[in-house]
Amino acid sequence: MRDGLYTAIGLMSGTSLDGIDAAILVTDGETVTEFGPAISIPYDVKFKSRLKKAVARAADLIGQRDGAEDPVTLELELDLTEAHGRAVRAVLDKAGMGPGEIDLIGFHGQTLCHAPQAGLTWQLGDGSQLAGTTGIDVVDDFRNNDMAAGGEGAPLAPVYHLAAVRGRTPHKRILVLNIGGVANLTWIDFTGDQPQMLAFDTGPGNALVDDWMYRRTGRAFDAGGKVARRGRIDHQRIELALQDAYFDRPAPKSLDRNAFSLEIVEGLNLEDGAATLAALTTAAVKRACALLPAAPETCFVAGGGRHNPVLMAGLQGALSLPVQPVEAIGLRGDSLEAELMAFLAVRSLRGLPITFPETTGVKLPCTGGRLHRVPGNL
Repeated sequence: MRDGLYTAIGLMSGTSLDGIDAAILVTDGETVTEFGPAISIPYDVKFKSRLKKAVARAADLIGQRDGAEDPVTLELELDLTEAHGRAVRAVLDKAGMGPGEIDLIGFHGQTLCHAPQAGLTWQLGDGSQLAGTTGIDVVDDFRNNDMAAGGEGAPLAPVYHLAAVRGRTPHKRILVLNIGGVANLTWIDFTGDQPQMLAFDTGPGNALVDDWMYRRTGRAFDAGGKVARRGRIDHQRIELALQDAYFDRPAPKSLDRNAFSLEIVEGLNLEDGAATLAALTTAAVKRACALLPAAPETCFVAGGGRHNPVLMAGLQGALSLPVQPVEAIGLRGDSLEAELMAFLAVRSLRGLPITFPETTGVKLPCTGGRLHRVPGNL
């Protein structure tokens, strides 16, 4: 730490299961002073398959998440943590820095199961192991403290969205939409003396389209939305999907990656299925906007979904307001969630809240995270 500022590395492996994002951030946990280098390291096909199987088995194993009794999951956690250690070394090499120049790592881990209504969430990853292999103190386990205090443990991004967009746009009411495996939004209102927020998961993001593509073609995703562009949207199926009780629940609220299944498009051809699933993502965002306290003036999109022109065009049509990638205001959409983890790690170390009643439903603003010190750093 220097002059109240921390140099932190954030690590994120999202619900899309596509790989690890790592980013360096200089921050005091309230504002961002410097955006350092960022990288993305894709998982290979075999490791991604192991993760998919673990996600599928997680509901049966979640009772063992503390005892770590399942040998297959134990081995996967070891390998996952080692992969994150390699990501730390890679981003340090890109920055020309050594471990001694980093104060902290924010380590999200890989979500296997998120069931807030049952009070359960499980992020695979060993913070103590990561601290030992990197020689850098690690903060992990960002969700459980919030859930113990009555929150849903997600989404975690809003406090960083607020810090990142402040002063970057003249608009007073802003929507930040992240389209990962699950889509979530942060509504920010700068009209009063203090900014106001509301945040929640809107519904499926890329996960269903990705799963559909993998099942039907073996490809990981619909690159450039080319498959969806050739398809016809089945609006009746979308309306049926939107009858799920989740969409009528008041915000804030959150979802598991597998809360919705491919049964929505069962029987459709490849192109029509992809088009319908992409349209479901945008229809769910439109439905979510009805829950906002006031209409946003503009929308900035982060996450992998912003690379899909079909999704972006669908959002533009559904929301009837300017929709742009976060790069339009100088942010980095591919590393935003990794930056978030660095930011939250510093807030955790300082005892600052990371979740709020308006973002997770927790009763009071709540700090979180568990610190793993490198031996000798006590």
